Amino acid sequence: MVAADASFSDIVRNGFRANDCLFEYDLTYAFGNAPSPVSLVIPVDADRHVREAWPTFLYDLVPQGNGRKFLLDHLKLPDAQASDVPLLCAGAFNPIGRLRIREAVHYYEQHVERHDVAAEGFDFDELLARSADFHEVMMVHGMLATGGTGVQGVAPKYLLTEGQDGKWYPDAALADDRARRHYILKRPRGPSEHDRKVLRNEAAYMKVAHRLGIRTFDLPTWHANTLFVPRFDRRAGNGCVQRLHQESVASIAGLAGFGTQANQFELLAAIRKVVDAPTDETIEFIRRDVLNLAMRNTDNHARNTAVQSVDGVVRLTPLFDFAPMYLDPEGVTRSARWYHREIRKELRHWTDILDHLALSDRERSQVVDALVRFGEQLETLPDCMREAGVDNDIVEFVTPSVEAQRTQLLALR
Repeated sequence: MVAADASFSDIVRNGFRANDCLFEYDLTYAFGNAPSPVSLVIPVDADRHVREAWPTFLYDLVPQGNGRKFLLDHLKLPDAQASDVPLLCAGAFNPIGRLRIREAVHYYEQHVERHDVAAEGFDFDELLARSADFHEVMMVHGMLATGGTGVQGVAPKYLLTEGQDGKWYPDAALADDRARRHYILKRPRGPSEHDRKVLRNEAAYMKVAHRLGIRTFDLPTWHANTLFVPRFDRRAGNGCVQRLHQESVASIAGLAGFGTQANQFELLAAIRKVVDAPTDETIEFIRRDVLNLAMRNTDNHARNTAVQSVDGVVRLTPLFDFAPMYLDPEGVTRSARWYHREIRKELRHWTDILDHLALSDRERSQVVDALVRFGEQLETLPDCMREAGVDNDIVEFVTPSVEAQRTQLLALR
């Protein structure tokens, strides 16, 4: 089903493609039965919109990380902004969420036709062993069909589907009526022990978040240097697959491009405009950031938080990409911070942050009560981390920051 059309200027200035964009919903779609928007901030209408910049939801679909490198080499393109349109039209055929680009679907179909390699399933042990046959299938159906091009981030990732027969297939290569469950498989970002340590402890970090009441999905598992993450943007059952709308906070906040420094106040304001329960989602967003600060997950960029629509209700997705990123050899730092909107100074204490939020007295009271209760939970966080399997040296390293967050939250009383 065609939902919308976007066309772009062919002008390239100083190596950068002009961002002019003509966007319009397909009229048949717009006047259909309860059409859903392609973005939560772009209502369905019958107008033609001339934009000076890309609709920001498109950046959610542009390949990044290893998938981007693969496609740039495949298309013989430089790694530049001017390459984003061809990357979108080649790699965004099966991304996270329910959107895909028509040209990318055609590109994938042609790519598969050029290679006489069937997308045969693999047993679990074959998957872990990553045999020559596995790599051959991944080359043809892999960096394209698994969504390696459409899952953003630096670490190598693949989208795989467990079939009804118990075997594992490249995601887009398996018919919906044969699908049992969908996964993201994550490999370490690099060859070092620190890279493996970060990913291995991500599974334990997610257990901790779950035990503390953070919104989580089915927990990831660690096998042979690979993290198996159940996907929450797909529902398989009764011979069909339901694809849920998912959109990054960067998109709904209107942040273009990648690697952008973000203001947490602006991100939270954008979330509150689209979700159905603003108070609940405000509490959830802040509690997640408390844990990021306490447990030193420094990779908090605006595409590592997303919203989704489930059964007509818009809310934050379950937590994802939560790990001890302070260990990353590349030195990942927080890219989203609480900046005072007028003086642009970073606020580091929750009392100051709450004072700067536009909340009614009643809502502020609800948020404070929830955060104080969360602060009380943090007293046992180091023990909870050990029980969940977090490495002891990590627990010891983050204990001072856990205590600092606990002290701040209890001071809100």
